[in-house]
Amino acid sequence: MEIYDNNHMIRTSLSTKAARRLSHSTKSVPMMEQITPRWLLTFLPWVPVEAGVYRVNKCKKLCDDGESETVSGQAEQCNEYGEKLIKMSSGHSGELELPQTYPEYTEEPREYELSLIQTILNINTHVADIYNVPNNQFKEQIRLTVEAMLERQEYEIVNNPDFGLVHSVVPSMRISTRTGPPTPDDLDELLSLVWKKPAFFLAHPRAIAAFGRECTRRGVPPPTVNLFGSPFITWRGVPIVPCDKLLIDGRTRPRHSNGTTQILLMRVGEKEQGVIGLHQPGIPDEQYHPSLSVKLAGIDSQSVAHYILSLYFSAAVLTSDALGMLENVEVGNYYDYAR
Repeated sequence: MEIYDNNHMIRTSLSTKAARRLSHSTKSVPMMEQITPRWLLTFLPWVPVEAGVYRVNKCKKLCDDGESETVSGQAEQCNEYGEKLIKMSSGHSGELELPQTYPEYTEEPREYELSLIQTILNINTHVADIYNVPNNQFKEQIRLTVEAMLERQEYEIVNNPDFGLVHSVVPSMRISTRTGPPTPDDLDELLSLVWKKPAFFLAHPRAIAAFGRECTRRGVPPPTVNLFGSPFITWRGVPIVPCDKLLIDGRTRPRHSNGTTQILLMRVGEKEQGVIGLHQPGIPDEQYHPSLSVKLAGIDSQSVAHYILSLYFSAAVLTSDALGMLENVEVGNYYDYAR
């Protein structure tokens, strides 16, 4: 349906002409080039939360340099992470008096509130009533809208300034490439940072191609593993997962062949003190996807039905050593093998 505001056309819902073409001459469902596999959402463990808040209570850090600090009038030793040292005795014999200790928790745990993505989907009621063969117009409109929202969800998990993975890497877990292109040495260095059960690398497809060229140059082609019915190249047994939400010079599709991006490596899972996704399943009007509600907001005088779609989610890095980043990754380096 189309209406005019100050002689400017505003389309508020799917046109009758487009719906008629889909129902009469098209046998396949509508396609959208924006849709990607969204492997990050698949590989990331999702943890349900209650009341929209997830709290991360870590052991209390007394100092940042590993030296002692006075707490409540007593000298407390810190471990290499700045946390209160757990006192213990080992290798002793006889009736030695054992040290007394306890882990100290932070008094103000970090709270992750669920973020949201919302939109209003407009569907002309007579389009939904009539043009439903062979494809149900209502279901296809919902499906494509949900797909777009999930694409935005993956983008936010990577780039959101509050909880996005790119902005959640602490300085000590960031390294730069040695020469620009992502080499096997660079990925080995990243593995040395996230060495406690690394789950997967996350990289832009062009960064993966650049890494493949460096491996070819050195005669060490990376092995391939099949996961979820798709092939992934690996390094040191860790899969490299493609994600176009890791930007190249601030864009998902850069205009030029060169540019820089980042490669992430993460440990995942709540039990492993890794990276997790957060959602709240079982919300009202949840029909098409966990933590996504579809509510009918009414039908206006132009017979257009309005549906409010809301998707609730967030992400959390439970410990700082669960997420590392390789920065300044150049994707435009090529070799002339004929020489």
